[in-house]
Amino acid sequence: MRRRPLLLAMPGLLVLPAHAQRKRPAEVPEALRLQSEAQMRFFGLRIYDIRLWVSEHVNADNWSRQTLALELEYARSLSGREIAKRSLVEMRRQAEISEEKSQRWLAEMEAAFPDVKAGDRISGLFEPGRGVQFFVNSQPRRQIADPEFARLFSGIWLATQSSEPGMREQLLKRPADSSQARGEHRGPSSQG
Repeated sequence: MRRRPLLLAMPGLLVLPAHAQRKRPAEVPEALRLQSEAQMRFFGLRIYDIRLWVSEHVNADNWSRQTLALELEYARSLSGREIAKRSLVEMRRQAEISEEKSQRWLAEMEAAFPDVKAGDRISGLFEPGRGVQFFVNSQPRRQIADPEFARLFSGIWLATQSSEPGMREQLLKRPADSSQARGEHRGPSSQG
């Protein structure tokens, strides 16, 4: 019997060649350009690819004050309810959220996030001081006019309290710093 080498997934960030000509999704305004992308893995399984679209460079200091879009392209089937529940857990890493507000936000996210399958995309267009508009496969799904919600939701990936610091670092890199690189994060947890 011939033995084949086994490649073990190890936590960390793997830089891969980028898709330099990434097509802008219909829901992303023309003024936004692709800053970076990364890949979320959970115990070696690809969960989603994430892309950050910005008008000017977004970094650790200014992300919450910039209009931006986060696009998640799922690699597997997930329950919309579970995406919403996990998102709330991740939002609570950044701030204390009252039970009343948690229930309201959970209901909003459950309405925004359908069950997804491989290839489905959920995008959020975040506007500081206004809120977020969610899209599913480029179709408008739900607008949440709550700036605090929008900041905490985008903070799942961009805030210092992110449970995936390697992914956060990859998303916030300047394109020149990452050579238009695509990051792959193989973390122990997943979110939204």
